[in-house]
Amino acid sequence: MPGDTPRPFIYSPPPAGPLPVIHADDHILVIDKPSGLLTVPGNRPERADCLEARARADFPTARIIHRLDMDTSGVIVLALTAHAQAHIGKQFEKRQTSKSYIARVQGEMTQSSGRVDQPLITDWPNRPRQMICHERGRRAVTDWEVLDIADGVSRVRLAPLTGRSHQLRVHMLHLGHPILGDNLYAPPDALAASDRLCLHARELGFRHPDGGAPVSFESRPPF
Repeated sequence: MPGDTPRPFIYSPPPAGPLPVIHADDHILVIDKPSGLLTVPGNRPERADCLEARARADFPTARIIHRLDMDTSGVIVLALTAHAQAHIGKQFEKRQTSKSYIARVQGEMTQSSGRVDQPLITDWPNRPRQMICHERGRRAVTDWEVLDIADGVSRVRLAPLTGRSHQLRVHMLHLGHPILGDNLYAPPDALAASDRLCLHARELGFRHPDGGAPVSFESRPPF
């Protein structure tokens, strides 16, 4: 947020090994993305390894439709045809998909659920950080629900109604409950509480590009 001391962006090599496939058919490929793996290539040669490249090793026609942050794990769908990419991409654009995430956050939340409606914009001098800006930011909305609380940590379900970069991370920070292990936004004690970002894309639902039937895919959080 404005006035924070900028923290240098930390890049860790992605985990080795094959991608866990949740589902594959003639039209879509659903992957359980590991934390630490970029969705698309980075801007440096050492960041060429990414989910897109690994997926194409086994599924040559795989195309990116949406993205997860490098440090976020969980369900992501890729298209295997141009039709599937356009069909599902339009659903994301029109906010017709359903998404839920699981996060572990610092502190014991005092309410059981709520909504954050705070606009976001890139903090250009400190990018890739984002910040809340009511003058120029784009609307960002997140619903949240507490699942359990233990030892000063809250486990929450997060449902983003918009898809802004770092939306869940900034919104939880705004509530005073940064996500554990967040190397961009968490204070030192919350950063040190986990060796990874405790944010996982738990469930993704959309209409299948072949016929339009509703489908939903899930992945169990690894924390």
